[in-house]
Amino acid sequence: MKILITGVHGFVGSNLVKALSKEHVIYGLDIIAPKKEGVRFTFSWDYLNQPGEIPDVDAIIHLAGKAHDTKNQSAAEVYFKVNTELTEKIYDYFLQSKAKKFIFFSSVKAAADRVEGDYVDESVVPAPVGPYGESKIKAEDYIRGKEAERIANGKETYILRPCMIHGPGNKGNLNLLYGVVKRGIPWPLGAFENKRTFTSIDNLCFIIKGLLAEHVESGVYNINDDEAVSTNELIGIICSALGKRARIWRIPRRLMEGCAQVGGVLHLPLNPERLQKLTENYVSSNAKIKKALGVDRLPVRAKDGLTVTIKSFD
Repeated sequence: MKILITGVHGFVGSNLVKALSKEHVIYGLDIIAPKKEGVRFTFSWDYLNQPGEIPDVDAIIHLAGKAHDTKNQSAAEVYFKVNTELTEKIYDYFLQSKAKKFIFFSSVKAAADRVEGDYVDESVVPAPVGPYGESKIKAEDYIRGKEAERIANGKETYILRPCMIHGPGNKGNLNLLYGVVKRGIPWPLGAFENKRTFTSIDNLCFIIKGLLAEHVESGVYNINDDEAVSTNELIGIICSALGKRARIWRIPRRLMEGCAQVGGVLHLPLNPERLQKLTENYVSSNAKIKKALGVDRLPVRAKDGLTVTIKSFD
């Protein structure tokens, strides 16, 4: 196949190039255009306005976007300009092109900022909080609004909502937690047994290969590893990779909640909002995508994938 990947020079894009370029012809679309092994040519976004400049492709994978700024320093309009408007632009291009498959990377944060119940699946009524999730769901809505045109042209569209994607070369929140543990700082929230689902880059590439190769029904799909992992387990994985003993303090929950209340009044790092984010559950179900691909389990266990990522930090 000939495949166009937007945001091809990012973390996910680079890994998809490695996974797909041996069997397919890859073109890139990005704000930067250095030469990249496995990519035939990287076009700038201006090329979308020049008919015939980008070769005909069979599939478009839309990765380009503004990532969630956990420090909340990015202006809200930036998220909508990048996450929403670029998606509208590339999807309109897809509908007019000869490509038959479109894969859009949204986020679980487009569905829900918090999980009510045991897990979140594709049936949830979207209720994003903040410009990141709101800009992603607005992009999803635009795609859904073009459903009749998509069907009339015999095209397939997949909206993916991955949990936090990780792998070697990724410098996200896992790296921050790794730094805390490596310095020997005890984890004081051991009394909170919260669980989260992550997405190994290898499992993600496996799913993308399946969507490209198989006839899968268009729609929304949650993407994550099969197993949820608690923060305490994650710290144990980090310590095992470092050859250290896990230092987890199980300070009573009410005491930590009281400290957070005080921190909120005094504007300290630990406040009620941050405590909630550090200790809440966020478990996503990947049952729908596995059924669609005809698999019982994804190839990489959650703990194995996390171990590979953690070891890469050194």
